[in-house]
Amino acid sequence: MKSHGPWKIKTTNQVYQDPYLHVWVDDVVRPDGRDGTHVVANMKPGVSVLAMDDSEKIHLTHEFHYGIGRYSLEAVSGGIEPGEDPELTARRELKEELGISAERWEYLTEVDPFTTIVVSPCRLFFARGLTLGTPALDGTEKIEHVVLSLEEAVQKVLHGEITHSPTCILILWADRRNRETRN
Repeated sequence: MKSHGPWKIKTTNQVYQDPYLHVWVDDVVRPDGRDGTHVVANMKPGVSVLAMDDSEKIHLTHEFHYGIGRYSLEAVSGGIEPGEDPELTARRELKEELGISAERWEYLTEVDPFTTIVVSPCRLFFARGLTLGTPALDGTEKIEHVVLSLEEAVQKVLHGEITHSPTCILILWADRRNRETRN
């Protein structure tokens, strides 16, 4: 039996695998000492990029996401390929999804959008010095390029119109940084 925090794992069985997701079911001894099961879904690590132009406008994607069954307004996001540097992933995704190249890149932090069943680490980046170009979307993507003022985006986060957690963090982080710079 293997310890996992206050849990004990008796057995682990992989029940699903594809290039983006691995699902495991563990037979466990729960923290209260009772037997149980726990499912863990490991997603490919990813990046999210908030691109801000010289006019302090941010560039977001508006796209239908199959999993949630609706359109979502988000920062550019994508999966890190095995062995790929996360900043290179961020640069690639920004160019592919919105056709944007950036001169200045800043890595902010890594976040865990989910913490109970889904393991999906996401590295956050801020991009400035933008050059607009043509996107190179793949067959699963139909993306609208949306440009908002930072204040409009903050209001959309606060009113639940932007719900993608890495995007919310990036927008609130950018707003905080702008406020600190003005003071």
